[in-house]
Amino acid sequence: MTGNAPTDEDLFAIAEQVWSSYLDLEGTSPLIQMPRTKPSSDVSASVSVTGAWRGHVVVSCTMPAARSAAAALLGIELDEATEDDVTDALGELANIIGGNVKSLMPEPSALSLPVVLVNGSPGWPSASEVCQLNGEWLGESVAVQVLESTNEKGA
Repeated sequence: MTGNAPTDEDLFAIAEQVWSSYLDLEGTSPLIQMPRTKPSSDVSASVSVTGAWRGHVVVSCTMPAARSAAAALLGIELDEATEDDVTDALGELANIIGGNVKSLMPEPSALSLPVVLVNGSPGWPSASEVCQLNGEWLGESVAVQVLESTNEKGA
């Protein structure tokens, strides 16, 4: 791999900043780092980084956490959050976190548009985990992973 890969601590710092800036505006429900477990994938959103470093940033969470994120990001009531709102919100979270991870990687690099799966099974067969954050927000499971492409042509 070219350059330094982000660490679990780097990823937590990025995610914690995003959560406090976009989702926890009142400072009452911070993102809490938890021990590593298999991430919940009711909803998963990913962006790809291409260029000098190739990989993916994946945000996964339960549907209740995704609805809470949509309500917080869009400034709507929780019960008003639709599946489209969830898709938009998780895609935006992946995009923001991905942009921050990309800034740690060697140049030149580019960030893809987000891909969001609701109740799907994400898979990146040509990638290995670089770092991972498992957390809890509002009592719900949240995870963020950085995966590096192991395929010469990109994953």
